[in-house]
Amino acid sequence: MREIDVSRITDTVERLCIEANIHLPGDVERAIEACRAREDGAIAADILDNIIENYRIARREEVPICQDTGMACVFLEIGQDVHLTGGDLRQAVDEGVRRGYEKGYLRKSVVADPIRRSNTGDNTPAMLYTEIVPGEQVTITVGPKGFGSENMSAIRMFKPSAGLQGIQDFILETVRNAGPNPCPPMVVGVGIGGTFDKAALLAKKAIMRPLGTHHPDPYYAALEDEMLEKINALGIGPQGFGGRTTAIGLNIETLPTHIAGMPCAINISCHVTRHKTEVL
Repeated sequence: MREIDVSRITDTVERLCIEANIHLPGDVERAIEACRAREDGAIAADILDNIIENYRIARREEVPICQDTGMACVFLEIGQDVHLTGGDLRQAVDEGVRRGYEKGYLRKSVVADPIRRSNTGDNTPAMLYTEIVPGEQVTITVGPKGFGSENMSAIRMFKPSAGLQGIQDFILETVRNAGPNPCPPMVVGVGIGGTFDKAALLAKKAIMRPLGTHHPDPYYAALEDEMLEKINALGIGPQGFGGRTTAIGLNIETLPTHIAGMPCAINISCHVTRHKTEVL
């Protein structure tokens, strides 16, 4: 049994909140630059050049990539042979977010009540997801999620009779309805299976899977490529001004489900698809 003091989780979350908001993941940068190399529309190419310049400035000057520094989504994979000591885990994570958003001069965007709308003032609470896994390590992933893109996400509880065509149509419908709102080029995460809540979590995890990787099942790997091509054929383009690049990636995650259902969730992310991971 390995002991880890929760203060280490606080320190790590604090650092990852700042780093994730300043440094775009390498896979996302490479995907944007690859799309820029293929883009032949003058306006679309110019917008992609601005996007590239923006994240390079953010990295060089150590400032946030976007003014919306997101709601802190914190994923913890906790080894079953780990004993967390020194305090409450939830409080430790929130303290890390609190410190990170203060120290990094990051915008505080969380309201305490969804209807009455009073700002918490420190970007807490985090959206915390925990999973027990084998081993004696804790893997921490912080994914600050902006809501211009989050608001464009969708979930639908299909009957099995909808089949593959129903899923494909839903993906295209969701992206088409999103249009310019999520600041394309976007990353599209698709979760299929499980239950209502699990499908949404799968879609959230999908946007953080490295771009350029594929679902381990060749059937879904081929579907990822097919749907990315169809999305880019919509012609929405960077920031909605038209072009060949509406999405820089589409990832699918799946789970077994009930014989009577086929849940499908789509989580949209803008080109600033931020996430940072560290293992303790």
